[in-house]
Amino acid sequence: MVDDSHSNDVSKINYFNNSLATLIQQMFDYKLLEAMATVAAEGGFEKAAKKLFITQSAVSQRVKLLENNTGQLLLTRTTPVKATETGLKLIRHYQQVRILENEINEEVSLKDENSFTSIAVGINADSIATWFLKAVQPFLLKENILLDIRAEDQEQTHHLLRNGEVIGCVSSQKDAFQGCSVHFLRTTKYRMVAAPEFMDKWFSDGVTFERFSSVPALLFNRKDTLHYKFFDNFFAKRPTEIPFHYLPSTEKFVDHILSGIAYGVLMDQQCDKHITSGKLIELFPSTMVQVDLYWHCWNFSSSLLSDFSKTLIQNAKTLKIE
Repeated sequence: MVDDSHSNDVSKINYFNNSLATLIQQMFDYKLLEAMATVAAEGGFEKAAKKLFITQSAVSQRVKLLENNTGQLLLTRTTPVKATETGLKLIRHYQQVRILENEINEEVSLKDENSFTSIAVGINADSIATWFLKAVQPFLLKENILLDIRAEDQEQTHHLLRNGEVIGCVSSQKDAFQGCSVHFLRTTKYRMVAAPEFMDKWFSDGVTFERFSSVPALLFNRKDTLHYKFFDNFFAKRPTEIPFHYLPSTEKFVDHILSGIAYGVLMDQQCDKHITSGKLIELFPSTMVQVDLYWHCWNFSSSLLSDFSKTLIQNAKTLKIE
């Protein structure tokens, strides 16, 4: 004798499970996720369409469908377009899946030899200009990897990781973030310098705390806080106002200081030879600010991410910058 009530219960459970599976499959249709993630990365629908080789209308439709499936707004319609908190979580999920999918394809020999996997990382500009690319070069020569580098101050890169915009970052933050691992990389040393003619013009009576309120300085951007570290160390206080030039270019930054337009903070490797030759003078002789750099990355099982991290960590500690 058949228990009809049991059969009905089983049917209901199977129906529920199938419906749930269908919903998950629809919600996480990776073409939709790819479109949303690309719009966020490129900052707009038109740029995303060019990146994906589809029409702008198709990109908009995919994002709208994903938002309908999740029942939430995933992108802010601003300029530039940005991901919402939920959108960032989905982007992080999408990036992790892409890395793992690439590894599986390699294991079962499904990966095209000409295909690449993109890795998004947050790096400070000084590291990009000096040691970072040299440190990861062996890995890039061996693997079909495309680096998507997001430049940010070393005190700000961790925001990119927390938001899910990158899989790893070089940061001055020592403590590990939730769900991430952290490894020491190297110590960067900075000096505050200026050209001799600048010193003659603005500091002819000596380098005093009061003078800094009326002397032009050079910052990389508005998130650059290295100047204040020197004031904290040398004077134990900070000027209330400093006239700043802003120049978000590591290469031109040195030239601008050498020209005598402003004083600024440079990496030891960037200014050492100029100090030796007399082209630059230290405002605080024999005083350096040291910044310890750490590698933070998502803590999930991926041989690709693990190999990338191992190469970066090992080379960062031993690499000499000339």
